[in-house]
Amino acid sequence: MSVLVLALAVSAAFCLGTGFVLQQSAAQQAPLSDFLSPRLLLDLMRMPRWLGGIGLMVAGMILSAVALAHGEISLVEPLVATNLLFALAESRRQTKQPLGRQGWSGLLLLAGGVSAFIVAGQPKAGNAVTDPLRHWLIIGVVVGVALVLTTYAKKSRLIIGPVLLGLAAGLLYGVQDALTRVSGQRLTEGGWTEFITGWQPYGVLVLGVTGLLLVQSAFETAPLRMSLPALTAAQPLAGILCGVGFLGDRLHTDTGALAWEAAGLGAIVFGIVLLGLHPALPRGLGEPEREKDLQPR
Repeated sequence: MSVLVLALAVSAAFCLGTGFVLQQSAAQQAPLSDFLSPRLLLDLMRMPRWLGGIGLMVAGMILSAVALAHGEISLVEPLVATNLLFALAESRRQTKQPLGRQGWSGLLLLAGGVSAFIVAGQPKAGNAVTDPLRHWLIIGVVVGVALVLTTYAKKSRLIIGPVLLGLAAGLLYGVQDALTRVSGQRLTEGGWTEFITGWQPYGVLVLGVTGLLLVQSAFETAPLRMSLPALTAAQPLAGILCGVGFLGDRLHTDTGALAWEAAGLGAIVFGIVLLGLHPALPRGLGEPEREKDLQPR
């Protein structure tokens, strides 16, 4: 693993995690009638705090894209998943909550899981799959699952809606990262003509805007702890699936390596859940009227 990729991915995680905290604190003040509506983004654009959070998120996505240009998605995604650590650090700065046993356990599980997956899998670049059917099959399955989750989230609202929206957005962002890498390769190999004639850059844009709407709707309706852990856990899983499925990423596949890779991914997800439920993360407004308005009818 190069120092450049490590620095870029961790810097991206810092920008994303801090940006998510700023976005959620602004989004919870948006009108509830904007739930899953493009109007939500228009209303949020009037809030300086939200714009600051978006600026950090964009910076994080750019840093992540540069990292993907120099490293495998199966390597970059677990590192970017540490954005939850920075979100927790920013929230802890505001709430003054100590980490405690839960915080330290989540931190060690997340850091240890990332290390175990990378050391055991040793992601390396390989030959990308050229069969478009395989590309569309994997992307279609992931996007289809995200669509189903969004449909159920719209019905359930406060019950489990924010969690489902976080999962859906994470899946879309994972596919977006894969298409970002493909777009970067097209630009490097064929120049701007090759770049703008491919569908991948436009797919990145559509997935990015759609994921943003899902995330802000989740932030609007519930505390950060309900949506961010789901988003942070789903994104690397979808990214690794795309990386191994059609981008040509290679992982060690002997029995011992597979066991450590599975254990590493499990530790990452469990650590994310522990950190996401930490008291330092903001609880949101919790107004009874707000919750009542969001209950399905």
